[in-house]
Amino acid sequence: MKTISTGRMISQPLSDAEDGDVVWIPAKSIWVGAMMLIALVFGPLAFSWSAFAVFVATTAVTICAGHSVGMHRLLIHRSFKVHIFIEHALVYLGTLVGMAGPFGMIYAHDIRDWAQRQTACHDLHAHRRSFFVDAFWQMHCAVALRNPPAFVIEPSIRNDRFYKFLERTWMLQQLPWAIVFMLLGGWSWVVWGTAVRVSVSLTGHWLVGYFAHRDGDQGWCVDGVAVQGYNLPRFGLVTFGESFHGNHHAFPESARLGLERGQIDLGWIFIQVLARLGLARGVKLPENTPRRKGLRRLRGGEQALPP
Repeated sequence: MKTISTGRMISQPLSDAEDGDVVWIPAKSIWVGAMMLIALVFGPLAFSWSAFAVFVATTAVTICAGHSVGMHRLLIHRSFKVHIFIEHALVYLGTLVGMAGPFGMIYAHDIRDWAQRQTACHDLHAHRRSFFVDAFWQMHCAVALRNPPAFVIEPSIRNDRFYKFLERTWMLQQLPWAIVFMLLGGWSWVVWGTAVRVSVSLTGHWLVGYFAHRDGDQGWCVDGVAVQGYNLPRFGLVTFGESFHGNHHAFPESARLGLERGQIDLGWIFIQVLARLGLARGVKLPENTPRRKGLRRLRGGEQALPP
């Protein structure tokens, strides 16, 4: 099988993205299961409009500024640059989403990216199984490849003391905010600002990954890879641009995900605000990054890229 090294994933002579077993990850499963159980049982009992407002506000901030901009576009893809204090703040907000610490997020993203760029990959990385099987796999398991690639994080991230701290304590980072919610709004704020928020964020992240790798609008195609990306235009607003996954597969280093006319990308708008304030620089876009090998425009796709 032909192997392709991507970024931090370095293919070894025997690296194989397809040969592996799905294994249950106890800590991950217990964390996700506990949050969802609390949300399902106590969410309806603790509902109040003020708690719902806290849920909406904290979800928007942590998903948009934290996960989409801080974790995904900045830490993982390095699609723009900011002062390290701002980077730390954005990545911290991304940690509050409750998926993993910074190193865990980089690995989970990069191993999937590496696998999908091969000529064949495991069903878990391809989101190829049925709806409920994929849900269990993605949120409670991982693939143990028999011959994985080497994983090397760049020293500037690997040796960062703040990121090391977040990696060790990412689950505990919910606790200070739970205390704040308790003091300000009682148990309803704790349930909706923590358990419901984390559960909805994790489920939403999986749903985008599941559907955006199976079917949808496809303005671009990458030849010779195991998995294509698709856009889910109806969900661009609520996912802060992350549902334009076909665009992301086409231009993975781009800070802008909503590339076509009419694609609302709130994460990109946030980055533009940072740039106009002089806080972001070196912004990468399709026109100033190398073109992916095998990338081609599909007939019948959406409008041409803006100038």
